[in-house]
Amino acid sequence: MSTIAAFYGGKSILITGATGFLGKVLMEKLFRTSPDLKVIYILVRPKAGQTLQQRVFQILDSKLFEKVKEVCPNVHEKIRAIYADLNQNDFAISKEDMQELLSCTNIIFHCAATVRFDDTLRHAVQLNVTATRQLLLMASQMPKLEAFIHISTAYSNCNLKHIDEVIYPCPVEPKKIIDSLEWLDDAIIDEITPKLIRDWPNIYTYTKALGEMVVQQESRNLNIAIIRPSIVGATWQEPFPGWVDNINGPNGIIIATGKGFLRAIKATPMAVADVIPVDTVVNLMLAVGWYTAVHRPKSTLVYHITSGNMNPCNWHKMGVQVLATFEKIPFERPFRRPNANFTSNSFTSQYWNAVSHRAPAIIYDCYLRLTGRKPRMTKLMNRLLRTVSMLEYFINRSWEWSTYNTEMLMSELSPEDQRVFNFDVRQLNWLEYIENYVLGVKKYLLKEDMAGIPKAKQRLKRSCTPYSTL
Repeated sequence: MSTIAAFYGGKSILITGATGFLGKVLMEKLFRTSPDLKVIYILVRPKAGQTLQQRVFQILDSKLFEKVKEVCPNVHEKIRAIYADLNQNDFAISKEDMQELLSCTNIIFHCAATVRFDDTLRHAVQLNVTATRQLLLMASQMPKLEAFIHISTAYSNCNLKHIDEVIYPCPVEPKKIIDSLEWLDDAIIDEITPKLIRDWPNIYTYTKALGEMVVQQESRNLNIAIIRPSIVGATWQEPFPGWVDNINGPNGIIIATGKGFLRAIKATPMAVADVIPVDTVVNLMLAVGWYTAVHRPKSTLVYHITSGNMNPCNWHKMGVQVLATFEKIPFERPFRRPNANFTSNSFTSQYWNAVSHRAPAIIYDCYLRLTGRKPRMTKLMNRLLRTVSMLEYFINRSWEWSTYNTEMLMSELSPEDQRVFNFDVRQLNWLEYIENYVLGVKKYLLKEDMAGIPKAKQRLKRSCTPYSTL
């Protein structure tokens, strides 16, 4: 019997960011391994034309929850959606809902954040810093709370080369920034932003660092832990390989390359591609929740969940495997795909050429107009190019993250817990994982017909020459 799974039985759990990629996988794992948990509270902002309950059913309608419905048929009854808006200082939660949360919550997983690299400082501070502060204030009023797990990012201190499992101070106190943003107008904020973020590459990483400082300063007597994942990718094993539901990070690049929009990326081939499967992150989160609640560490522990120090895979290896997978599993393409060539010259200079293809997107949009459909490819391509540009900082560098706390926790788990809540990335086979990743993007994100792969292969042979590699 899993000790961790048993721990979550009968618990009332609050998850912020439950409608996001990480939050969904967290809920799925909780219900599948601890179907007798009492309730999961999720904070939801309703979309136009959808009630809170409709959003819950939309989440559960995903293939991700198929196994859950077998072991927990009444899963929809165990999700309590609460109207909330993290953009408002009080979250706009009703008095009745707030009272229920304060009196019943046992565990908090704070996953909500804006992950946009180019977000405004005002919005990013509100979601990543002020909202964290507000949630900690709520947590301090919860008599039954056993653990508060804050999800940060391994890149919150990416201005450093070597990063330990500690909370680093920021040059400016978070409270001073929060207070300043209340009276400064947007023009002044835009002007001072570069000076504030200093050697952080973007507003996201900077505000996540501020969020960690808030956790440290506002922790009071709470049992708190911080988890720092690197680039969160598709599922490795659970509930099945390759599940993904957004175009963030590597997903958008895989789509653009597979569809023929993107030919190459400027990257340092030998730099570590520190991707970590989302189910690995979730397993660590649940193990940390258990350990924090039961063992009550004297200080706030930080846990790195990264792959580079234990099982590194560089961008060259990842890129070659992605391209090799396209040969076996071609994506549906509206037009001829440009060849992707990795020449010796590109590796002599230690960079892949930065070549983008707006022309195919423009041509395809003309085709869509002629057929009476709404053009969308140029807009998508521009968004992709902005994403690639913002990712260049991360795909041209490597970091060293210490993992003492993560390894300590692994040694604390029973053999059964190590199996059920596996976060040992040393067991990951990269070639197999990347192939499943690409297949998952095609199947679950693009929702392309897998039965069409043989025909797609024939079209690929007729339309273009194969990818060439070193």
